Amino acid sequence: MNASSYQWLFTLKPSAYMTTYSERQRLKYTPSQLFDLIVDVERYPEFMPWIVDSRVRRRVDNVMNAELTVGAGPLRKRFSTIAVLDRPRRIDITSRDLLFEQFEMHWILQSVAEGETNIEYRVDFKFRSRVLQMLMASAFTSQAAATVSAFKRRAHYLYGAPS
Repeated sequence: MNASSYQWLFTLKPSAYMTTYSERQRLKYTPSQLFDLIVDVERYPEFMPWIVDSRVRRRVDNVMNAELTVGAGPLRKRFSTIAVLDRPRRIDITSRDLLFEQFEMHWILQSVAEGETNIEYRVDFKFRSRVLQMLMASAFTSQAAATVSAFKRRAHYLYGAPS
């Protein structure tokens, strides 16, 4: 693998019942750098265009409660999440928001070489409304797919180009 390349793999499984997106990549940043970037929720509006507001409501030990507002144009939806943090290896995020029947997001960060990390990103969600699931799954999935790219751009901005 040359210095500027990334290894990646992603899968997408939308359905009327559940939508799953997962992606794996090797990035030339440390697990600690990526972990810190992912848990810096209040900075999300700076680099994730569909996040219009984000706040950490509470952080105790390894649990963080956050509130995010997603939107495009005049449409906005606020929802809350609970993240369990295992620095610098793993972040498990759930939402008990009434919009979702199920929402789970996982980041797994594994050091593989000096300054390199294998990341695995996975999100599973199901809206309570079957109609909303069918209407929104593809848009929500495209945002999930763009998430890793947004974090890669942010890492480049904060930590410099991968060497």
